[in-house]
Amino acid sequence: MRTLKSASLIAALAAAALNASAQTPPPDKPAEPPAPEPIFSIGGFDLTGHLDAAYTHLNGFGKFVSGVNDRVFDFKRSDAIFHALDLQLAKTPDNGFGGLVDVTIGKDADVIAAYGTIDKDKGPANGANHYFDVTQAYLHYGAAPFTIIAGKYVTLAGAEVIKSDGDTNYSRSILFGYAIPFTHTGVRATWKMSDSLSLIGGVNQGWDALEAPKSSNKTVELGATFAPSKEMSFAAVYYGGKELVTNYPKSTVSGTRHLIDVVGTFTVSEQLTLVLNYDWGSQEQGGLTPGAKATWQGIAGYVNYSINDQWRVSLRGEYFDDKDAYRTGVVQKWKEATLTVAYMPVKAVEIRGEVRQDKSDIAAFLNTDGVTFKDNQRSFGLEVLYKF
Repeated sequence: MRTLKSASLIAALAAAALNASAQTPPPDKPAEPPAPEPIFSIGGFDLTGHLDAAYTHLNGFGKFVSGVNDRVFDFKRSDAIFHALDLQLAKTPDNGFGGLVDVTIGKDADVIAAYGTIDKDKGPANGANHYFDVTQAYLHYGAAPFTIIAGKYVTLAGAEVIKSDGDTNYSRSILFGYAIPFTHTGVRATWKMSDSLSLIGGVNQGWDALEAPKSSNKTVELGATFAPSKEMSFAAVYYGGKELVTNYPKSTVSGTRHLIDVVGTFTVSEQLTLVLNYDWGSQEQGGLTPGAKATWQGIAGYVNYSINDQWRVSLRGEYFDDKDAYRTGVVQKWKEATLTVAYMPVKAVEIRGEVRQDKSDIAAFLNTDGVTFKDNQRSFGLEVLYKF
């Protein structure tokens, strides 16, 4: 019954959006989303941020039969969630010194917390970081066309980002949560060779690690962005280095981990944008038998349509193959489809309604009783963002 009501609400939002489209002609030229005006500035450092709160309902338990959460942030069965208060103080000039500090306060902080900032035995899923995370903190030096940062910063991988106001759906993708890291700690250099091409290189402590699980092991980061025209752009990144097979509980076994991530963005028209994201990863010593290598891969596609300045529709579809059960704890082929309708009554406020269907090729999802299991899960989410 709740699912029917949820679907009806999304349908109503979609109908209202289409009605708004009929009454309001599309703009002659799509305006780029304006950068938020800083609420506070000092010495060239600007303070910006957002508030993110939501209600989510799943018709499952929110976990796989392995005990691993089957969603990134919205894994509670039926819950009102204060996801995050995000505060960012930044100054990143093309030439000269600067820096950035980005703090996350709320339930999302425990999920993204890095190794070395939380209880090493409990892990982030158990609330060990107490709803607070310094998500980024780095020094910046620009000498155009070169830029270098040193400290903690978000990953280059993925089509989606930690900050919810930078995404088009409420729930995060499978690839965001299970194929790639969240953050790194180290040094990253960027060379903007031209308006269309940039090269990126760096060395860091590995995946989601403020301190290296093994101090002698480092991860290499190599990336590039290429925009041959205004209608298309591509980003690719490779990460490679030794990692502990598991951080929680802490493993004594390590092996080389590789990740290749590619994102393509295509502007079909003034209102329609398509995005494709592919990931492939591997972990030595992470396979189902002792000494075997684990691999995983997935692809995600997005269709984003701006009806007008206030209404937007986003459709996402994904496929993820965890053939060695390394990322989800289950040998499975996992698919999902998500429809999100967004309404912006004013520039600073965005309301998102979402329905999502997940499906596995095996009975991987726990039922609401936490004991029996099934091969699918449906969900509904309603999110409110306030950007400042």
